Amino acid sequence: MPRSLVSTFQATTSFLKEAWFQGTPAWTTADIPDLSGQVFIVTGGNSGLGKDTVRALLEHEARVYVASRDEKRSLAAIDELFEQTGRRALFLQLDLADLKSVKMAADQFLSTETRLDVLYNNAGILGTPLDVVANGYDMAFHTHILGPFYLTILLLPLLTATARMRPDQNARVVNLTSSAHHLVGSPPLEFDTFKDGPERRKRENLAFFYCQSKFATILFSNELSRRYKDQGVVSIAVNPGNFSTSLQRRMNESSVHSILTEYCLFLYPGEWGSITQLWAGTAPEAFEASGKYVAPWGRIGQPHPETEDVELAVKLWVYLEEQIKGL
Repeated sequence: MPRSLVSTFQATTSFLKEAWFQGTPAWTTADIPDLSGQVFIVTGGNSGLGKDTVRALLEHEARVYVASRDEKRSLAAIDELFEQTGRRALFLQLDLADLKSVKMAADQFLSTETRLDVLYNNAGILGTPLDVVANGYDMAFHTHILGPFYLTILLLPLLTATARMRPDQNARVVNLTSSAHHLVGSPPLEFDTFKDGPERRKRENLAFFYCQSKFATILFSNELSRRYKDQGVVSIAVNPGNFSTSLQRRMNESSVHSILTEYCLFLYPGEWGSITQLWAGTAPEAFEASGKYVAPWGRIGQPHPETEDVELAVKLWVYLEEQIKGL
C-alpha cells in the first residue's frame, strides 16, 4: 500500500477511535473537589460544552467568568445557570477574533481579580465562510490559536502568582482540541494559510482550517507547558469527545467529520461533554498531564505524531509572538 494511503488510514483510524470508541467515564462531575475561593475563566462559556463546564464549576462553589463576545446570550445563560445552581457566574466581554477585545478582557479581569486558578481556552468555531476573515487572519486560526495565545500570555503573570499561593503549587490552562487534528495533511501546518492570501484561497474545504488549528492547539499547549511548568503552570490539551452540539452542526457538509457525525449513531451522551476538560482543570492527579494530550475521559491519549515536534512548536510560538508584538 502506498505510504500516503497508509498515513491516511492511520489518521482516520486514530480519529475514529478517539471520536467514538472511548468507553464510559470512570471519573464524573461528582468527583470534582470543593472549589471554594478558586477563580475560573471559561471562554465560550455561554453555550455547549463551555456552558456545561461553567455549570459544574458553579455547583462546586467556584467563582466563574463566562468569557464571550455575545453579552445578551451570555447574560441569559448566566441567569439560567443561576436558576439551576443557585450561584451566579460573571460575564467577561471577549471576542477572540479581535486582539483589542482580548486585551480589554484581560485588563478588565486583572483589575478585578487577584487570582486565576484555571483558564479554559474552550471557545471554538466551525464552518466560517472563506470570505470571512479576522483582521486579515483566517478565522479558525485567529479564534482557536492567536486569540487564546494572546489571552494566555496576558494572564500568565496572574496564573504563576496564583500557583505560588496554592497548596498544590499549580494553576492550569486547559486548551480544547479535537480528534479532527489527526486529519491534518502534510505538512501539518501551512503557515501561508494563517493569513488571507492566495495560499489560503486555494483551500475550498473549510475542514482544513479547523483540523489545522486544532493541531496547532496541541503544539501551543505543549510548548506552554515546556516554558512555564517550572513556574507552576499546568497546560493540557484536551479532546472532549464527539457530541451533537451546535458547533459540530456548523461543520462544512463536505468534510469527513461532518459525514461521520451525520450518519453514525454512536455520539456520546451530552451530559458527558464537559467531563474531560473538568478532569483536566480540577482533578488533583491531572497535574501529571501537563504537556500531554488527554482523550475522553481523562485518559492520556496518542495525538498525531508530529505534535511532538518541538522545533515546529517553537516555530509556531515565535510566529504567534510576532503577531502580538507591540500590542
